[in-house]
Amino acid sequence: MASSFRQLGVAVRVLLVFTVILGVLYPLSMTGIAQVLFPGNANGSIVKVDGKAVGSDLIGQGYTLDSGTKDADGKPVMVADPKWFQTRPSAVDYDGMGSAASQYGPNNPELVKLIDERRQEVAKLNGVDPSQVPPDAVTASGSGLDAGISPAYAAIQVNRVARERGMTVVAVQQLVKENTTGRTLGFLGEPYVNVVTLNAALAKS
Repeated sequence: MASSFRQLGVAVRVLLVFTVILGVLYPLSMTGIAQVLFPGNANGSIVKVDGKAVGSDLIGQGYTLDSGTKDADGKPVMVADPKWFQTRPSAVDYDGMGSAASQYGPNNPELVKLIDERRQEVAKLNGVDPSQVPPDAVTASGSGLDAGISPAYAAIQVNRVARERGMTVVAVQQLVKENTTGRTLGFLGEPYVNVVTLNAALAKS
């Protein structure tokens, strides 16, 4: 009986020691290291304009305005705001709490129709031929939260943004370049333009 109590006592002490080490000290040390070495990432990669948080460079946003009309449910119909670069479509309206894809298969007739409608809308908004609209402009990402678009999609938006904001095309192209990330290690993945940081830069210009 005494031996059992001693073993129980040892087990409780070991449990307490490892709880303190792994449940308190380790998380605190990792948090501290992250705050020192990677403060931006550790705090959500927050993007600020004039000191005010406007989003995270990890999560896409919708840049829209009220069209002045309402849908069948009486809700305002939102359309793309021409003053801003537009990101990829989102099946979850860029809601970080509900990350998901549309679940449509590639041959789903509803998806085919939706892609064609988006292609026509993007072409009209940017004044280009539908054949110039890249795939990422009409298809949602797997997460529905991507903040990045292809350089090709950014390129067809430059003239429209420059015109709407009274800027030169060269100035807008420079901002696009500054917010473009190349392939990781020079060969992994594809280059992309972060729309959140790009639009934040536009807001500051």
